[in-house]
Amino acid sequence: MTEPTRHSTPPLELSLPTEAELSDPTPVEGCAGCAELAAVRGRARTGGDMTTVSDCNVLMRRHPQGH
Repeated sequence: MTEPTRHSTPPLELSLPTEAELSDPTPVEGCAGCAELAAVRGRARTGGDMTTVSDCNVLMRRHPQGH
């Protein structure tokens, strides 16, 4: 039986997140959806629920596409 051919590949180089990606997105003034997400995020941060904080940040970053 023959040995399978093995190919070595260089490791993947992943970039570190930028400062903008790490900071909380700013809600759009006058937008009820942004205001609600910011309020939920604030309550979650106060309660130590960083999963919800992260979820709110993702939703808020995606939300401006609707503006």
